[in-house]
Amino acid sequence: MTPILRKAALAAALATVALSVASCGGDSPRPGELHGAVLPAPLPKADFTLTNTAGEPFAFREETQGYVTLLFFGYTSCPDICPVHMANIAAVLRKLPPQTASRVKVVMVTVDPERDTPERLRTWLNAFDPSFVGLTGSTEEVNGILRSLMLPPAVKQGEGETDYLMGHAAQVIAFTTDDRAHVVYPSGTRQVDWAHDLPLLVEADWRSE
Repeated sequence: MTPILRKAALAAALATVALSVASCGGDSPRPGELHGAVLPAPLPKADFTLTNTAGEPFAFREETQGYVTLLFFGYTSCPDICPVHMANIAAVLRKLPPQTASRVKVVMVTVDPERDTPERLRTWLNAFDPSFVGLTGSTEEVNGILRSLMLPPAVKQGEGETDYLMGHAAQVIAFTTDDRAHVVYPSGTRQVDWAHDLPLLVEADWRSE
């Protein structure tokens, strides 16, 4: 091998090593690397307790410690946004390696406690993924949590007792293992976006920021 070829081979080898070190370093994603909407400042994880579909108290901050947690406020009678979000997330989690998917928790808080009984919420979520957590609370409790996350309160739209819609925040908030949210996922987030971002959210060392 000529000296020129030896130098080229050495440079290629060093580049490969550098790339390997960078990919295993666990740094948080760089601006523009995530497909979700990166927040200008991280949002602290909400600290609240509601009731899960088994009728037991669920302390959100404590129960999701150490997981990437996708928090969504929706309702089972939602005609579009809610089922699309849940279906897309569930589909991607099924395709991810188990060691990645097992580090993600999906939590949905109903904004329609009048119709969403624990049984109805559990049945609805099971159609997407039985591991998804469903939480219920009073309208006042839920709207208080929304305000703490700087989201608008849920609003009933329509006068019927059972035939009405709920106006609610459409984004999924992604809390990472540092108990902060750095990114949110609006309505229209595609499976390809989740498939790209979830491994990054799981593998990054957000505490190093």
